[in-house]
Amino acid sequence: MDATVTQLADRLLASYATVGGINHVDGPNLPSKSAITSITQDLLRLVFPGFFDERPLVSSELKVETTLLLASVRERLEDEILKSLEYAPPTHLQRNQLAQAARQLGLDFLYSLPCVREILQTDAEAAFRGDPAALSKEEVIVAYPFMEAIAVQRMAHQLYLAHIPLLPRIMTEWAHSRSGMDLHPGATIGSHFFVDHCTGTVIGETAVIGSHVKMYQGVGLVARSLAGGQNLRGTRRHPTLEDHVTIYANATIVGGETVIGAHSTIGGNVFLMHSVPPHSLVLYEDGHMVVKGKRERQSPILDFQI
Repeated sequence: MDATVTQLADRLLASYATVGGINHVDGPNLPSKSAITSITQDLLRLVFPGFFDERPLVSSELKVETTLLLASVRERLEDEILKSLEYAPPTHLQRNQLAQAARQLGLDFLYSLPCVREILQTDAEAAFRGDPAALSKEEVIVAYPFMEAIAVQRMAHQLYLAHIPLLPRIMTEWAHSRSGMDLHPGATIGSHFFVDHCTGTVIGETAVIGSHVKMYQGVGLVARSLAGGQNLRGTRRHPTLEDHVTIYANATIVGGETVIGAHSTIGGNVFLMHSVPPHSLVLYEDGHMVVKGKRERQSPILDFQI
């Protein structure tokens, strides 16, 4: 072997030893990003049959193909769940119980897919009804990055609720890299959700979003401050949006105590750090941010200089 390559290998090995940042050597391996990517792509094939395949579906073969794909996904998913549990074992389980737990968690997740499919149909409907440029629900599913991102988030959310570490976040970060939407698997998102254009959207772990919520690109539902670091783990850090809220492009809503009341509209580029009541309209007028009641727009509820 070339001496130069050997020297380069020695330098890298020395770096592994001194700097770290290397997967668990001679011990349990971390979940595989490439394997989880492949599983996620197959899960999309299961929840949107025919939309992620090159050849058309044939009804006479649908059951057999679905069964075979489910069997493959189940086996690979259990392997990655087991790696995740070995990385951070639940306190109530012994090491010799992790494989059985991984099998049951994988099965429980796959049982949830029909329910995930049902709510995803409401998202496709919201996108179609909310975007006059959409030709059909089929176009929304096959062409809109939003649908891929929300589908992955909704599936990853099921794994998050089961307290499976690592794997849900790897799934949503894969979707993030493809769509530009950063949807944390911990976020709770109601039915009929739609983000038009979707790029730059950020929804944090503890955000709660009601039903029939529509957003535009660049919206952030973020924490007030992360200076507390790991001390903030497990606390409510991100806003709540009630039902039928609309948020226009590049608005930022901050803080775990911030609640946007139902049927409210948040204008573009608004930076909001406090709650607003239902039926509010929040926007900038002459350099001021104002919060108006939609039914009494002539008299603002709140008006302050920013």
